[in-house]
Amino acid sequence: MNLFVDTSVWSLALRRDAPRHTAEVAVLAEQLEAGGSVLTTALVLQELLQGFAGPKARSLILQRFAALPFLAPERSDCVKAAELRNKCRRKGVQIGTIDALLSQLCIHHRLVMLTTDRDFARVARHSPLKIWKS
Repeated sequence: MNLFVDTSVWSLALRRDAPRHTAEVAVLAEQLEAGGSVLTTALVLQELLQGFAGPKARSLILQRFAALPFLAPERSDCVKAAELRNKCRRKGVQIGTIDALLSQLCIHHRLVMLTTDRDFARVARHSPLKIWKS
């Protein structure tokens, strides 16, 4: 399975003070240990670095992400992300700009999104976005 791991799962996996025993964190650990395909993008890295404080946390995040393949959005991804966001809004589903772009990257690259953010499940109802389910 080719996984795109959202910030919500990375945040749980990297926190010391949060419960780490969620199904999503377990799947992430299994994929990493088995050498499975786990992809990310610079936006997820940026969100994590903004959310964790201190040089230790920064170092840990940079170390974990050093070996991961990064997806770079293309111009067409930005155009399609805007279309996706507008389509969702017409259906009464509000999504942020970054979430729309992450969703589009998953659609474009045929990745399964691993997330605990329920907003993506709402996007998936109106698009080809695939969400990992336990």
